[in-house]
Amino acid sequence: MNYQRLPIWQQANRLLFELEISVKQFSRYHKYSVGLELRQTVLRLCKAIHRAFTRKNSKIKCIQHVVELIDDLKFQLQLTKELKAFKNFAQYEQLAELVVSLGKQAGGWFKQAKAEVNKVKLSVNLN
Repeated sequence: MNYQRLPIWQQANRLLFELEISVKQFSRYHKYSVGLELRQTVLRLCKAIHRAFTRKNSKIKCIQHVVELIDDLKFQLQLTKELKAFKNFAQYEQLAELVVSLGKQAGGWFKQAKAEVNKVKLSVNLN
């Protein structure tokens, strides 16, 4: 399977696209402060998802990093909303829903990866 077919990857790309549209509408001050931070965090998230998919030996650690980046995004979005950087509430709401959905997917991915590791450990112990 290709990482680009992962639902979490597709949703992260959608978030990146929607965020770009929103940040373009920020005031100049917010565009180059909180807007830049948001963009960088989403780009790091996309890279982390790719790493988590491709690295078999450190998969759990990589997925944990994905979860942490999503938590960072939640915080940054909330802060950006409080600074009134978004053109309207609907922009914030759309991005927040995407991030919450990503968080759920990452949490499920983390649980699945841990279960796979525990299953392998159990089968090794039984043999």
